[in-house]
Order: sequence, then structure tokens, then C-alpha cells
Amino acid sequence: MSAKRESFGGRMAVIFAMAGSAIGLGNIWRFPYMVGEHGGSVFILVYIVATLLISLPVFVAEVVIGRRSNANPAFSRLSGGRRFWKVVGFLPILIPLVIASYYSVIGGWSLDYLFKSCTMTFSTTAPEDVSAIFDSFTSNGAEPVLMHLLFLLATVIVVAGGVKSGIEKFSKVTLPVLFVLIVAIAIYSICLPGAGEGVRYLVKPQLGELTPRTFAYAMGQSFYSLSLGMGAIITYGSYVSKKENILASSAGTAVSDLLFAILAGFAIMPAVFASGLEPGAGPGLIFRSVPYVFATMGANAPVVSTIVAVLFFLAVVVAAMTSCISLVEVGVAYLVEKFGMKRPLASALIFVLCGGAGVLCALNSTAFDRFDWLSSNILLLLMALLVVIFVGFVMKKEDVRDEITNSGSLKSAEKIFPLVYFLIRWVAPVAVVLIFISNFIL
Repeated sequence: MSAKRESFGGRMAVIFAMAGSAIGLGNIWRFPYMVGEHGGSVFILVYIVATLLISLPVFVAEVVIGRRSNANPAFSRLSGGRRFWKVVGFLPILIPLVIASYYSVIGGWSLDYLFKSCTMTFSTTAPEDVSAIFDSFTSNGAEPVLMHLLFLLATVIVVAGGVKSGIEKFSKVTLPVLFVLIVAIAIYSICLPGAGEGVRYLVKPQLGELTPRTFAYAMGQSFYSLSLGMGAIITYGSYVSKKENILASSAGTAVSDLLFAILAGFAIMPAVFASGLEPGAGPGLIFRSVPYVFATMGANAPVVSTIVAVLFFLAVVVAAMTSCISLVEVGVAYLVEKFGMKRPLASALIFVLCGGAGVLCALNSTAFDRFDWLSSNILLLLMALLVVIFVGFVMKKEDVRDEITNSGSLKSAEKIFPLVYFLIRWVAPVAVVLIFISNFIL
């Protein structure tokens, strides 16, 4: 017998929880270096358009599946138990567990750097030696494993508290704090001597930088940032009340995610330019280049440097945790509903599964890279494509309309339903296929 399903307490609770899922390392870790590698402000413009016209409809489709099914897995119930979709239904459960396994490793890196910031490590280290700190940490087998497990444990404890008492309360507290932190860091970064070039890099489009790669990577980043194809939004959608306007909640989530990503760019890029660093430094931008900024600052103002470093990595940890919570919740919800497990027991089992796989990723960089590549380039895109095909061609159009318009009671949603449905059915599938192809040929 399955446990009684919980639900979010209202629109703001829905937006906080879903935005918490979306706002994570994809924004604060991945977005800035993607901007640096793919044309600065031109990338941002394409990213905004891709989010609103492509990613948002996919997001709505995932919420529709989740709320319509009110179950996890969702596809089997909505497809009438058809074998293919029954098998597909396990992908939104498997994918987030795969991602959580290596995502918590990065969360562990962030946690370690938060501890290092608190002990003034970066403000007292010579700038030229900062990169060696990361190399030393990742090559020390025990320390990355310990940090990974601590981060994952903290995540699991929140999930074990339940939807309202755990996830909802955590999101309501941490998301506003996260925005305050990133705004404070952005203001400080913009005020650094020489930061003006970084600001111009973010706001002055260079059309010569616009290439097919810009479109492909901007769309891919938008998918990654909004947690599309991970199964988390489908699960969160199943907790959304039938009275809630899912278009408004989805749009609020997408706008919050966009805003935070842009703030993260202003928090990091001006400081990078002020220090004469390369904006396209790649995935190591946070863990190698940004501490270099703190070390440079520490030469003249060690206390200020320490405070800024602590605030920055606190923001990274919180962002990572809000997203990891949504990933872990998918597996926990499945165990609770399918097997009638108590939340604490289900959470403990997920901790063992993801913790074990994460230990492998923490100890072996090849395993980490393969988990990341498989997730980002195959699983997420495959799941997103299946989602829009399911909503656009398998579900009855009237059922989709019923969910989006709340049985016709939302007149504004009724008016824009044809556009939303067109984007889900025809535009989003083509965009997903193009992203998939671009990953292999561009």
C-alpha cells in the first residue's frame, strides 16, 4: 500500500521548490564559463531566447506529465500501461540518480572550498599556487570521498523530512538567501578595479561571435540549467495542486533561473577580467580561477578576501544542494510510492546507492567524466525528446489543455494554449534533435 502523497502549499512554494531545482551548479558553475567560451553577451541573448521559446515549453510539458499522473513513475499510468512507455517510465527515475552520484561530488568540492575559505586558505596563499590546491585536493582520495558523502548526507536529511517539512521549507529559506548572496558578490565584483571590461563583455554584443555553436550550446545550457530531462520536474509536478496555474509557476521558475544565471555571470566575469584571467577557462573557472581572485585580493585585504570567498562558496554549496535535493527526491518518491517505504528508510537507501556510485566518481576522474558525458549528452536529451513526444503526440490534446487551463477556468491560459501546444509538439522536438546532433558534429 503506497503512502499518501504530499503536495506543495501554494504557488510561491511551487516556484521556490522548482526554482531551487533549476538554480544550481548549472548557473553558478557552468553558465559563467559557457559564456566565456561562447561569445559573452551574444551567448546570453541566445540563451534567453532559447529558454523562453524552447526550454520553457519542455518544462511545462514535464509539469503536465507529473500533475496529470499524480504518480512516480508517470508515463505508465498516462499511456494506459503500454509496454514501451512503461519501460520509458523508469528513465526519469534512473537519470536523476546517475546525475546525483557525480553532482554530489562537485557539491563536495564546493563544501571543501567553503571550509578552506573559512580558514583563510585563499587569502594567505600566493596566487600562483592556487591552482595546485585543487589538484592536491582531487588527488587525495580520502578527502574528496568524505566531502562527497557529507554533502550527499546533508541533502538526504532534507529530503527525508518530506515535501512540505523538508523540501518546501528548505527552498523557502535558502533561495532568497542565495539571491542575496549572489547579488552582494556581483556588486562587489563590478566595483573591482578593472572590472569594467568584464561588464562590457556581458552587455555589449559582438555579433561576430555568433556561430552555430553559440545556438547549440546556449540551448544545451538552458536545458541543463532548468533540470530538463532529469525527471525532477516531473516528480515535482506531481506535487502541484490541481488549482495551481502551471503556466505561471513554470514561467516564474524560468525567469528566476534566467535572473540568477545572469547575476552569476556578473558575480564572476568582472572579477575574472579585473584579475587578467582568461574568461574561457572552462569548467575549472570556479575552483581554479576564482580562488586566484581571492588570493590576489588577500595580499592587501585578507579579511575582506576571506569574507567574500566564504560568501561565494556558501552560495555555490547552497545552489548545488537545492538542485541535488530534487534529484534525490525522485528516487525517494519512487520507493515510498511503489514499495510503501517510510521516507527515512527510502532516503537512506538512495544515500547508499548514490553514495557508492559517487565514491567511484570521486576516486576516478574517468568515471566522473563518463557519468557527466552520458548524462549531459545522451540521457537528458533523450528524456526531453520523449517528454515532448509524449505530451504532443501520445497524450490526448484535451487532457493537455485540461492541465494547462485548469479545466478551462484559466481564461488567459486558454488564449495562449495553441501557442504553447505548438511549441511543445513541433518546435521543442526539432530543437532537442539539433542539440543532440550538434554535440557530435560541432
